[in-house]
Amino acid sequence: MTDKPRSFPLPLSSVVDQKPSYASVRGPVATPQTATQNATQNARSAQPYVARQAPAAAPAPLRGAQAERDQIAAAAAPRQNPLVSEAVRRAMVARVAKQGVKDSVVLSALDRVPRHHFIDEALAAQAYIDASLPIGHHQTISQPYIVARMIEVMRNGGQLKRVLEIGTGCGYQAAVLACIAQDVYSIERIKPLHELAKANLRPMRVPNLRLHYGDGMLGLPQAAPFDGIILAAAGMDVPQALLEQLAIGGRLVAPVGGRTQHLHLVTRVAKAEWTSEALEDCHFVPLRPGTV
Repeated sequence: MTDKPRSFPLPLSSVVDQKPSYASVRGPVATPQTATQNATQNARSAQPYVARQAPAAAPAPLRGAQAERDQIAAAAAPRQNPLVSEAVRRAMVARVAKQGVKDSVVLSALDRVPRHHFIDEALAAQAYIDASLPIGHHQTISQPYIVARMIEVMRNGGQLKRVLEIGTGCGYQAAVLACIAQDVYSIERIKPLHELAKANLRPMRVPNLRLHYGDGMLGLPQAAPFDGIILAAAGMDVPQALLEQLAIGGRLVAPVGGRTQHLHLVTRVAKAEWTSEALEDCHFVPLRPGTV
């Protein structure tokens, strides 16, 4: 594998089914992942990216049955929303870079994945603002900055061969990871979201991504060890099962805490030894056991 990011569409071969001590480190503050509030507060920020277009010339009159059918088809065709254009996506990536994400491989992956394909059509106009958005079942799609930041920390400028994601959600972060890592495994505990992610990802034909329905707190021992693990939900600590499934030298990035949460980096340095570092404040949905 090289650091060259994969591009979409990609050909889908398979979409299937010691606690470390945490140091207190100050860092930049990530915008909280409160979906509805963030979406409302940031909705206006997308407006400057609306491209102004010159009025279209009036079409010449058409004659005949075929011409009439063509005219009806043209009227029924969906119009492109200027708020989900490639230019708006590039602007989103530029904002993420300005917030401090420097990894060009991660930024390129963020630019390649159409975020608006992973959210409800009614929220498409807000797809590229830097906010989390609701995806149903009291879950959210993470804000673009925090997706990029967590992957950048996990990657640490190196190659990612096998990565595990806990909390597939709608599938967006898994798609970004698939542009970067050789093999990506993602677990979702909420069955309707697992099905939603499969539906969202199927048209993209991603060959190196495998989705699993199950308890993310147990990890995926049959596919371990992983050189990168990323959690999209916050627990009071990192589950021991996930620490054990991290390869020696591997890096795990997870939000930790209850009402107050901090992003943590855990590195496995030996068979029974892990180091940890607190990075910055964040806010995620809670990490829960079992399946629903």
